Amino acid sequence: MEVVDDSMNRKFLQEKKRGGWRAITFILGNETLEKLGSIGVSANFMLYLRNVFHMEPVEASNVYYLWMGLTNFAPLLGALISDAYIGRFKTIAYASFFALLGLMTVTLTACMPQLHPPPCNNPHPDECDDPNKLQLGILFLGLGFLSIGSGGIRPCSIPFGVDQFDQRTEQGLKGMASFFNWYYLTLTVVLIFSHTVVVYLQTVSWIIGFSIPTGLMACAVVMFFVGTRFYVYVKPEGSVFSGIARVIVAARKKRNLEIPAVDDGTVEYYDPPVKPGVLSKLPLTSQFKFLDKGAVITEGDLTSEGAPAHKWRLCSVQEVEEVKCLIRVVPIWSAGIISIVAMSTQATFIVFQAMKMDRHMGPHFEIPAASVVVISYITIGIWLPIYDRLLVPSLWRIREFRFTLLQRMGIGIIFAILSMFTAGFVEGVRRTRDTAVTQTSVFWLAVPLILMGLCESFNFIGQIEFFNSQFPEHMRSIANSLFPLSFAAANYLSSLLVTTVHKFSGTKDQPDWLNKDLDKGKLDYYYYMIAGLGVVNLVYFWYCARNYQYKAGPQSEDIKEEKPFLDI
Repeated sequence: MEVVDDSMNRKFLQEKKRGGWRAITFILGNETLEKLGSIGVSANFMLYLRNVFHMEPVEASNVYYLWMGLTNFAPLLGALISDAYIGRFKTIAYASFFALLGLMTVTLTACMPQLHPPPCNNPHPDECDDPNKLQLGILFLGLGFLSIGSGGIRPCSIPFGVDQFDQRTEQGLKGMASFFNWYYLTLTVVLIFSHTVVVYLQTVSWIIGFSIPTGLMACAVVMFFVGTRFYVYVKPEGSVFSGIARVIVAARKKRNLEIPAVDDGTVEYYDPPVKPGVLSKLPLTSQFKFLDKGAVITEGDLTSEGAPAHKWRLCSVQEVEEVKCLIRVVPIWSAGIISIVAMSTQATFIVFQAMKMDRHMGPHFEIPAASVVVISYITIGIWLPIYDRLLVPSLWRIREFRFTLLQRMGIGIIFAILSMFTAGFVEGVRRTRDTAVTQTSVFWLAVPLILMGLCESFNFIGQIEFFNSQFPEHMRSIANSLFPLSFAAANYLSSLLVTTVHKFSGTKDQPDWLNKDLDKGKLDYYYYMIAGLGVVNLVYFWYCARNYQYKAGPQSEDIKEEKPFLDI
């Protein structure tokens, strides 16, 4: 008996040693190196398509948007596979190998002369030889592998990190809240490095510039497996979508039932204990009462053992409330798309703006055009520690106030609008002031880039934490796939807007707004149009946020602030 007890004690101590910030170190390290690999390729990819594959700006932007759309849509499928079948660890592991294969394939398109069009010294790349079908096919194959890799890594990396904290404790909630900020801070460092060092190396040699991200991705795979003995593993709970479908079907079958607007005890609901591994028991809420009918017990619904006789006719209160969580989040999710459209618009066209501006720092060094966006990432890198370590604790000490997640997201939307307005103003100034002799300084772009950095600091981090906090634990991969899904929707919407404006904004005598020669186009009008969409979106977000009901249970903003978030 003592031997059995000793064995159980050792197993308990081993489990207790798992998780926490030690496991997070490996997860963040793997995520950082993986992002260095993937972002290192995408950071300057527009110029790669323009200068190596000889695509026009609109054509290159559409290829980029469609690839980014696929890359950001794939996490929804990755989340389904993770939550329903193989779990987060295996999903990240398999996806990492696909990402590495994709980087190797894209690198080959730069290394092998047969896999890209012949070099062309013509200052107008659109007048050079077009890529053939084989060259485009290999390139798109590599991009496809990268999308598959992102589809597995992106929806699981943050939830896998959150799994390392016990959210039933205040320390666990603090650690989780701080993890989101540190996650985005490491991402910002990666973005700065990719848009400076890696982009500069790509201006020297595309082969070197792509080989380094590929090597870093290989290191990410190794580091992820090194930390296996420290991770907390959460088993998959089955398909989330089948549970959602069962709730809808059960509610429809009982649509003629009459239930009170407020639970008065006259109706019996099926409310068994939650499954092992589910930390939060969701109480019955008054929103979306039509779904509650799926959990009402009627004659013949239960077996003699108290289990549902027909799973498609009776669901638990927990299952009903999980569907309500998803329905509540969808309007807030949709309101974040326009802010991402603003960011992707700026990231795409600011490269072409920078190429028309004076990028010299001193007499001998010229900033690569794709490196200009690093100003946004520096803003994030400076602001996040200030927000996490100074602003949040100070506001709590002075007024016991903390921004809610929805308030942070709303502030970010406002910054996105301001960024688009100032970007339009700067482009108007550049187009009217530039001559054959003088060029506007590229540092005029600093203001819209700083504003966009503040938008990301408030809105994007707020979205990540919001989606992860408003779903039960076993749905967290699905929740986390909503953020990249916002990027997918934004990329496809951006592609539609670019194509439509390019086609209809010009006439026979007047070039279109997005003309390949920015001096003849009206890019500032396009920025103003995006800003106008942002104003409409802000009103829509305000309406959705005003009516939003947070998930029952502890929230990060409910933590009593005694000191800054968990020291690492």
